[in-house]
Amino acid sequence: MLFLNLLFAQSDIPAVTDTANELANSAAQIMHGVSLRAWLDMRTLILASVVLLVLAIASWVANYLTRRSSPSINPALVERFVLRLWSWWLMFAILIAGLFLKEVGTVVLFGLVSFWAFREFITMTPTRRGDHRALFWSLVVFTPLQYVLIGLSPLGIKYQNGTVIDFYEIYSIMIPVYASLFIPARIAMAGDHKRFLERSAQIQAGLMICVYCLSFAPALLYLTLKNAAGAPWNGSNAGLLFFFVLITQVSDVFQWVWGRVANKQVIAKDVSSSRTWEGLVGGALSTGIVGAILYWATPFTPWESAFMAIVVAALGFAGGMTMSAIKRDRGVHDYGTLVRGHAGVLDRIDTLCFSAPIFYHLTRFFFT
Repeated sequence: MLFLNLLFAQSDIPAVTDTANELANSAAQIMHGVSLRAWLDMRTLILASVVLLVLAIASWVANYLTRRSSPSINPALVERFVLRLWSWWLMFAILIAGLFLKEVGTVVLFGLVSFWAFREFITMTPTRRGDHRALFWSLVVFTPLQYVLIGLSPLGIKYQNGTVIDFYEIYSIMIPVYASLFIPARIAMAGDHKRFLERSAQIQAGLMICVYCLSFAPALLYLTLKNAAGAPWNGSNAGLLFFFVLITQVSDVFQWVWGRVANKQVIAKDVSSSRTWEGLVGGALSTGIVGAILYWATPFTPWESAFMAIVVAALGFAGGMTMSAIKRDRGVHDYGTLVRGHAGVLDRIDTLCFSAPIFYHLTRFFFT
């Protein structure tokens, strides 16, 4: 900053001098904001420690059940629990690693997860040679560009007239508008018209679900939050992101438990025989209770936190049903084999993909 001012201090071009001063002031403001901003505050660390303790206790229980042979214990159920627990440990480790890398590292981490999930989605769906260029643009251009735009949002970059660029207005429409128009046009230019509409739609759907929707999770890190009373919130945005991911996983557990306990009204047997109305209602209400208990890690009041948790649970349930329907349509059981015990990455983040946009926009609309 000082170097820029000294370099252009004697310049005879006022525009250059003004530009240098503007850049220096912007950099100073950004650094000042970063220095004042709490990243991993005590509430976030406490929340992570509680999750770590719960996983440790669950691991001890799983180890005990595995070693104990009893006719009252279903070995298949125990094995499924152990494998799901392993996948939860993996997700916890990845999320913690991203949080310690701060905003940029977390955005990059979610970008890589989106890339891998989109790859799994496309691998499952049939494509033709005419789709390869459109897939290249989707994977190598639109996917990283979405996360780059999110990462640029806090820098306060300005137009020549001094107006600050609102990158939200760009990344919120880039994929659903411009990429969705570009993909069918690029496929059409390849000259292959067979199943054109189906091929275009499946690439668009993969890009929307795996990249666009999931990208709103790390976008939470760049919101300037306030509480219900309108006062600035002094908590950590990383803690809010951790809360959101935790709630999505808790809702999965509760919906599975309620589906096993009260497995009566199956919603769509041909799509998923384990998803019931009792699992949806019971899981959503139970998740709402957990959300109310953990309100202290968010800018929400207990009732607001419970409502947000219920919304996340409902949208996560819709995401699980939708992705199950796609798998049944394609005739596959899982999206991939990267995550031991729960198949592919997309099988683990389907609830995140569907609930991230609504959680982000509710938070942005009411708490910024």
